[in-house]
Amino acid sequence: MESMVMERAAGRSVMGKGLDAILGDGAGSGTGGSTVAIAVIDQNPNQPRKHFDPEQLESLRQTIKTHGVLQPLVVRPRGDRYELIAGERRLRAAIDAGLAEVPVRVVDFDDQQVMEAALVENIQRTDLNPIEKAIGFKDYLDRFQMTHEQLAARLGLARPTISNIVGLLDLPQAVQDAVRGGQISMGHAKVIKGAQGAEAQVMLCRQVISLGLSVHATEQLSRQAPAPAQEPARGATEPKVEKTEHVLGIERELAGKLSLKVDIRLKGAEKGALVVAFDSTEDFERIISLLRAA
Repeated sequence: MESMVMERAAGRSVMGKGLDAILGDGAGSGTGGSTVAIAVIDQNPNQPRKHFDPEQLESLRQTIKTHGVLQPLVVRPRGDRYELIAGERRLRAAIDAGLAEVPVRVVDFDDQQVMEAALVENIQRTDLNPIEKAIGFKDYLDRFQMTHEQLAARLGLARPTISNIVGLLDLPQAVQDAVRGGQISMGHAKVIKGAQGAEAQVMLCRQVISLGLSVHATEQLSRQAPAPAQEPARGATEPKVEKTEHVLGIERELAGKLSLKVDIRLKGAEKGALVVAFDSTEDFERIISLLRAA
């Protein structure tokens, strides 16, 4: 049932109860059977859902045109207007269907009850975006100064579930967008979150998408990722190796052939690094072409 709210008495979870059951338990007073003009109904600013599937809305619009709005919207009075609590899809579809009025049930809810109702209305819907859930949870936690454990108890969920969902907001925006767009799942996001640093997380996310990796394959790939380079301990310095005239000559020779700065960095008698600096994409592609042709 789309219209659900939270029972506040004794802090019990009422995820499975409908609005009628909640009103019967005294969570708020209500009146049914009213019809009000759509023009005086304002949307809920704390609605977790930001995206509404156009095809689903069109299907609902056709149903409403044929049968009308069968289930009343839930609203609360706000001066001479009303604020929507539950039923935004029905309201949007009714507007698209050209209705001037809709049936409503008027309840007397405070702000906390309204936010809980919006969360519960959407929490069990599989098409609600995980990022939208995360934003809704975080807004509620911040506004009412609740812990993850307290919110979990009110919604009838496990605390780690709340923490994992809210934790999505710690990911880089590119990864959040991938979750929002359905390119990666919650399982993928949880693995990606374990990568060290935003750059590594974005890179792993792109690999998951481009290769179509499963969550299990993503876990394996993340374990293979190299650990980030660590800064040398304070006071610890690498032994400096002086370049011989032979090495300096090679640097000059390569720099002349490539028309680029070349640096041979020695780290011992038989090891080191050859660094070729480039200042443009053209220089880089020219280096790559020379290496491939070698």
